[in-house]
Amino acid sequence: MRSRLIGLFSLCILMFSHASVFAADAQELVDKGTAFLTKAQAEDGSFSSATGTGVTSLVTTALLKNGKTADDPVVAEALEYLSQFVQEDGGIYKPGSTHRNYETCLAVVAFHEANKDGKYDDLIKNAEKYIKEVQWDAGEGHDESSTSYGGAGYGSHSRPDLSNTSFLIDTLKELGAGEDDPAIQKALVFVSRCQNLKTEHNDTDFADKNPDGGFYYTIAAGGSSQAGAEPDGGLRSYGSMTYAGLKSMIYAGVKADDERVKAALEWITKHYTLSENPGMADSGLYYYFHTFAKSLAAVGKPELVDDAGKSHSWKTELVDELAKRQQPDGSWVNSQPRWLENDPNLVTGYALLALSYCQ
Repeated sequence: MRSRLIGLFSLCILMFSHASVFAADAQELVDKGTAFLTKAQAEDGSFSSATGTGVTSLVTTALLKNGKTADDPVVAEALEYLSQFVQEDGGIYKPGSTHRNYETCLAVVAFHEANKDGKYDDLIKNAEKYIKEVQWDAGEGHDESSTSYGGAGYGSHSRPDLSNTSFLIDTLKELGAGEDDPAIQKALVFVSRCQNLKTEHNDTDFADKNPDGGFYYTIAAGGSSQAGAEPDGGLRSYGSMTYAGLKSMIYAGVKADDERVKAALEWITKHYTLSENPGMADSGLYYYFHTFAKSLAAVGKPELVDDAGKSHSWKTELVDELAKRQQPDGSWVNSQPRWLENDPNLVTGYALLALSYCQ
């Protein structure tokens, strides 16, 4: 009995030691990334303002989720910068922007993270109302039969997409909406239709052309995948959208035994990797890292077994991958410039957000 207790005690010490080393490794990456962003902030409090407000919002949230407070000078100046773009309609975006849903969703999450004393209560309430109003539904002339129904989009292409819709769902959840919130349930209709899986929730033209359970960019306006199409016209699934789709379904209350969740997880186990964004190579790689981490945190399992039977401690593997890719100045950057990932401010923000789910 004594030897058994000693063995268990030794195992606990080993596990604690490993966890402590892991936490220290992750924190070192965070500290270096934070130091880079502190130096990268512009005099007006912004980050990469030429691209709109999105990078400033994302970086601010990343800093707050990694231990900074609203009183920190970098955060306070960024929030002050963002405050000037609060519009009368409740949105938070630059005038003339075609990315209003995206910019508002990112900004209101930053304000929510900083709202410890109720300072931003009205701003948050109005922004939440705004993003619900711009969701594609009856207000835009679309009932549930429309492939645009429930989605959210940039606005520049006149159609919603899964990326923006996942931002919508994420934001509402961050603000405290439950899975039964009408806007989240409308969004679930759109999300389900972007999956390569024919179900009672998806009888679209693409549902059974490439039934691998993964997700693509949008079912709206004729359907489109950033990974391209199969010879028969089926839309190719890819990593970042599959993780976004899975996470969105979980946030909308879809359970683990639902065929949609099971099919998405099966796709993920077949394509598990951190060396690329599956189906997209290096395009959107850091967006993928962030979505990968947030989705698997929502799944709630520290280990993921791939289709070859290999178990992956995804948090440890992600920290190791980000450690290899961090630049000497503490930043991260993608050599593939698509979706602005050659901007170290944006990409460092993505990396810090990903690390916040590994702590």
